[in-house]
Amino acid sequence: MQYQIIENAQIAPNVFLLDLAGDTSMVTKPGQFCQIQLPGFYLRRPISICDWDENGMTLIYKVVGQGTDALSRMESGAVLDILNGLGNGYDVNTCGDRPLVIGGGVGTPPMYGLTKALMRAGKQPQVILGFNTYEEIFLLDEFEDLDIPVTVTTVDGSFGVKGFVTDALPADCDCFFACGPEPMLKAVYRKCDTPGQLSLEQRMACGFGACMGCSIQTNSGPKRVCKDGPVFRKEELPW
Repeated sequence: MQYQIIENAQIAPNVFLLDLAGDTSMVTKPGQFCQIQLPGFYLRRPISICDWDENGMTLIYKVVGQGTDALSRMESGAVLDILNGLGNGYDVNTCGDRPLVIGGGVGTPPMYGLTKALMRAGKQPQVILGFNTYEEIFLLDEFEDLDIPVTVTTVDGSFGVKGFVTDALPADCDCFFACGPEPMLKAVYRKCDTPGQLSLEQRMACGFGACMGCSIQTNSGPKRVCKDGPVFRKEELPW
């Protein structure tokens, strides 16, 4: 599927916001991802979907290698070949009315689309966003514009609560949704007693379950992060 770049702008150190115009009919749940083909690179790059509507979608990505560096240099008007609506996203209908949404670093983008979906479903979410420093914070204004409780933590204490997302967990919530680096996910998994859904990150090649390269061990045997995930229920994970 072809998508045209509307905007590709830096919003934090090594973090870029990519607005794309194109068909999003295959995106059915928050937490799904897409696979971008970049000129000169054999493997596609998986990037989570931050937000979408009938006209296009927004991706937020971090430059971590040659592929994402090449993507960051692409300009408005360029066309990208993208496999879209991949993976098993978050289920907003199996949680209570007061869900907790937790995003850490570049795991934050899909939590924005998730939060909007929870609100459309009649839920009352509260959000915790975790970053290392003030300079790395992004999407805070967008979350606050949703008029819901938002707490920010920074490891160095330069903004919000000093520490990690687990240092700002509320006393009560019905369930949690989380996306971020694995150490953060494991800490949330161990500290939250409620049901939860966690989005995992794994190196991917095909993005749709054929190559088996992103398989992980779960409580019900090996599963593919790209096809069976990236979102897994708490009880599925042997942590």
